[in-house]
Amino acid sequence: MKEQVSVCELTTKPRHECGICGIFGHQDAAKLAYFGLYALQHRGQESAGIVAGDGKKVVIHKQMGLVADVFTERVLQRLPGHLAVGHVRYSTTGESNIVNTQPFMVHHKGLSLSVAHNGNLVNSIALRRHLEQMGSIFQTTMDSEIVIHLLARHLDRGLQEAIKTTFSCIQGAYSLLLMTPDTMIAVRDPNGFRPLCLGILDNGGYVVASETCALDLIEAEYVRDIEPGEVVIINEQGLTSLFPWAPVQKSFCIFEHVYFARPDSDVFGFNVYAARKRMGEILARETKIEADFVMPFPDSGNYAAIGYSNASGIPLEMGMIRNHYVGRTFIQPTQSMRDFSVRVKLNPVRALLKGKRVIIVEDSIIRGTTGRSRVQSLRHAGAAEIHMVVSCPPTRHACYYGIDFPSSSQLIAAGNTVEGIRDYLGLDSLTYLSVEGMVEATGLSRDNFCLACYNGEYPIEPDKNFTKDAFSDCGC
Repeated sequence: MKEQVSVCELTTKPRHECGICGIFGHQDAAKLAYFGLYALQHRGQESAGIVAGDGKKVVIHKQMGLVADVFTERVLQRLPGHLAVGHVRYSTTGESNIVNTQPFMVHHKGLSLSVAHNGNLVNSIALRRHLEQMGSIFQTTMDSEIVIHLLARHLDRGLQEAIKTTFSCIQGAYSLLLMTPDTMIAVRDPNGFRPLCLGILDNGGYVVASETCALDLIEAEYVRDIEPGEVVIINEQGLTSLFPWAPVQKSFCIFEHVYFARPDSDVFGFNVYAARKRMGEILARETKIEADFVMPFPDSGNYAAIGYSNASGIPLEMGMIRNHYVGRTFIQPTQSMRDFSVRVKLNPVRALLKGKRVIIVEDSIIRGTTGRSRVQSLRHAGAAEIHMVVSCPPTRHACYYGIDFPSSSQLIAAGNTVEGIRDYLGLDSLTYLSVEGMVEATGLSRDNFCLACYNGEYPIEPDKNFTKDAFSDCGC
């Protein structure tokens, strides 16, 4: 039995992937990277790290834990230089331990080389096996380390050629930052699964980050997104943009708008807050339910609930109150304290709920167990009817591009009808947003998005078994 229980471990919401932030051309680069990571903390809460350089020397600090715990003023003072790359992580590939924290740094032929990666490589098993057969010795279980091994094999050809050859071998989702002592390189996969944006500081320095909220915090001006298939090289000579590979169909992860990204970020060219509010409005258009009020389970359904209430004319109330001071609990609850992990975070407002017909607006249902406990708590508080509307379609298929539901067996919608999920959750009715409605809310067309977790149509097949000839073609 565990002596310590992490509340975050008990949730059944999908974990975010990772967040990255790079700074070039500022004397306090590491400190700015720290604040950028602080803004991106929602994307990864297992570990944090920053590597900093001054053109000659490179220093790294990384640990398990939250950004504010990993970095102190004293630690940041030991990370000098005008160049820094930071990373916050949830493990989608590789175990959760200190060995797998990022940025990942190696020294090769006198050169320090670091990588910070958001995404997931779908051919990592084959690549790793191939590299091990060629003599590579891996220090971690992360797919991100593969990038370093491939780059090291081709650096004699020059950095640009090494990047071109390396990423020609790789398939999957990657928005990443590479760093040498004097250069920062941003790379985004040709499908553009994960977001990555470019900003400029008031002194003319550059910022690259997973989301625009990181730019806002350090008062950087948003310039543009790093394009799918683009390589951006930033050094003392300025910024160079390359497109080494043939363009392919875009495959933006629509779950960024549904759940992952911060609502104050602009992702894939559209504001997340506006998209989620619009999802709620379209939900109200697609379903008609009579109720006394609309409520979210804070904070995930807040913005869709605002949209649903506005469009339906049904008042918005906060029927559950969130405890904002939940971190880790070091006392194991007894068996009699049922649903402790739910109640420690959210508590119903009994005076508001008693005898009322309620519509819950949720952003997603992944495994369902948390939702079931929360619905039961509303019943116990006296709600007369409980309806749920969800601002995305049923999540029926595994994700191989950086979300932590790699098996459909973990997904309640994979083996159940909507009616079956309704009954399991203990609801009077359950309605999901249509795929068409979800896409409409983003302001983009359907062919811009990866919808694989909803329809099973994967832009890139996972774990493709490459032949030796295939590796030869890409220069490995």
